Amino acid sequence: MTIDTSHPGPAEEDRPGSGLGRILGRLRRAGPAERMRILTIGGRSIRVAVREGAPEWPPLLLCNGIGVSLELFQPFVDALDPRRGVIRFDMPGIGGSPAPVIPYHLATLPSLLAGLLDQLGHEQADVLGISWGGGLAQQFALSRPDRVRRLVLVATAPGALMVPGRPWVLLRMLSPRRHRDPGYAARIAGELYGGSARKDPIVARDLLHATTRLGPARGYYYQLISMLGWTSLPWLPKLRPPTLILAGDDDPIIPVVNARIMHWLIPRSRLHVYQGGHLELAAGAGRLAAAVEAFLDADLTAEGSQQ
Repeated sequence: MTIDTSHPGPAEEDRPGSGLGRILGRLRRAGPAERMRILTIGGRSIRVAVREGAPEWPPLLLCNGIGVSLELFQPFVDALDPRRGVIRFDMPGIGGSPAPVIPYHLATLPSLLAGLLDQLGHEQADVLGISWGGGLAQQFALSRPDRVRRLVLVATAPGALMVPGRPWVLLRMLSPRRHRDPGYAARIAGELYGGSARKDPIVARDLLHATTRLGPARGYYYQLISMLGWTSLPWLPKLRPPTLILAGDDDPIIPVVNARIMHWLIPRSRLHVYQGGHLELAAGAGRLAAAVEAFLDADLTAEGSQQ
C-alpha cells in the first residue's frame, strides 16, 4: 500500500521522538501487504484499501471520522493481529475518493457498505466506526444486521439526540480548516481532541496532515450535512450484533456520557472507557487494538458487561 506523506512538517521535526517521527515510524513498520483500488458502487466511486487476512476470520470493516482519509487508521491497523483482514475506504469527496455531484444522507449509505462487501466477496464483516463513522456503523448494523457479525463504536454518539460537547468545540467542527492548516490544527488540538493531544498537540497535527490525504473542501461539507436530522437513539434497543463501545474520559467532541447512554440502550453491549481523547484510536493504537481484538475474539456469553 502506498502512503501519501506529501504534507510533512518541517524537516527538523521528522526525527525520533518528535510527533511526526513517531507517526511516520509507525507507518514505516509495514505489516501485511495491502491493495489499494477505486471501486464503483451504486454510481459512487470510492478508494478502498484491503489487507487480506486468514480465510476463516471475518474481515474488519473500518468507517472513518469526518474529513480524514483511510490512512488515519494505519497505526491501528498495524497493531491488529496480521491474520485479521481489514477493509478501509474513503467516503465520497474525502481523501482519494472523487467528490459526488450532489450531497448524500447517512441513512442512504448502508447500501454502499453492503455493495462494498459484495464486491470484495464477503457475506459478513465485523464493523468498527469512529466518530462520524460510528454513526455510519450504527446505521449499517440497524439496516443490515445480517451483514454485521460484531460492532465496535469508538468515540461516537447517537447523532442529533446526543449530549453535545461545548459550543465552541462544535463550532470548530463546522469548518475543515484544521484539515487544511497544520498550524491551526496544532493550536486547537488539545482543546478540540483532548487526551494525548493536550500534552503533545504535534501528534494530532501530524495524524491529520502527515498521514492523511486531503480531499476537496466540499467533500467535508457533504459529510457534515449528511448527519442532519439523523439519530439512532430510538432504535438502539433493536441493535442485534454484539457491540463494544469505546469512549475516552477526556473527549471534548463526544462527552463520555453518550457512551454510557448507548451502553444502557444497546442489548449485549460492552462499555470500555479508556484514558484519553478523541484521537486515541490512532495516537494510542496499541492499547485500544488489544481491547478490540479481545472483543472480536471473545465468546460473548455475558450480556451488558462493563470493562
